[in-house]
Amino acid sequence: MTTTIARPTPAPAAAPRPTVRRTGPSLPTLVGIEMRKSLSTRSGKAMAVAAVLLGPAATAVVAGASTEPLATVTGPIAVMGLLTGYLLIALGVLSTAGEWAHRTVQTTYLLVPHRGRVLATKTVAVALMGAVLGAVSTALTSGVLAVMVDGASWDGAGRAMVVAVVAGAAFAVVGAGTGAAFANTPAALTSLYLVLLGVIPLVSGFKPEIAEKVDPAGAVLNLGQGEQTTQSVLILVGWVVVPAVAGWVLTHRRAAQ
Repeated sequence: MTTTIARPTPAPAAAPRPTVRRTGPSLPTLVGIEMRKSLSTRSGKAMAVAAVLLGPAATAVVAGASTEPLATVTGPIAVMGLLTGYLLIALGVLSTAGEWAHRTVQTTYLLVPHRGRVLATKTVAVALMGAVLGAVSTALTSGVLAVMVDGASWDGAGRAMVVAVVAGAAFAVVGAGTGAAFANTPAALTSLYLVLLGVIPLVSGFKPEIAEKVDPAGAVLNLGQGEQTTQSVLILVGWVVVPAVAGWVLTHRRAAQ
């Protein structure tokens, strides 16, 4: 008698796991949304237009009224870049604090429930807007100087232009971080401008050695003219990082209302 041993039937291969794709918006999409949001309001549009036109308009007025020859254009370009940056602070504040003031923060966090990602997106968006608006303003300012000023040296003008653009991006980010920390537009704007235009100039009158180590305005002017480069860069980095970290921490502790 012959015994037949049946071979075991191999188990069917496991079906491949379905690929799960992210359905949330990508970072470039979110950045574009934030930029459109910032420029969709009347206040945002007004600040953007003012940031572009203030520098060249002020340059035209000063150049037309001045009776003394201008030695170099680096100083005026840096000064007008600083003025543009001061206006872009407000654009940054509106991008973050405005969400809480207008109660749109709930919709934003429903779309993207990760607050850190929202803040990172807003930071990138305002930095790009600040750089672009600063570049346009700087280009117009340089054009006014080229037309209205004769005999001035253009040595170092490229460096001053780059600094003006960087200042626009940096001050916009400072505004966004401060707005996120305060979650209140008037409080954020008042505090920032009070420190920049009141406290620091006051300190410089009594303790100039302290003021020069924390003054972002002096840092922009020094960088534009190629002076005290390392210290000036560190000052601007500090002004960008401190409000950004404060905004990050306080936003994560705050309840969305």
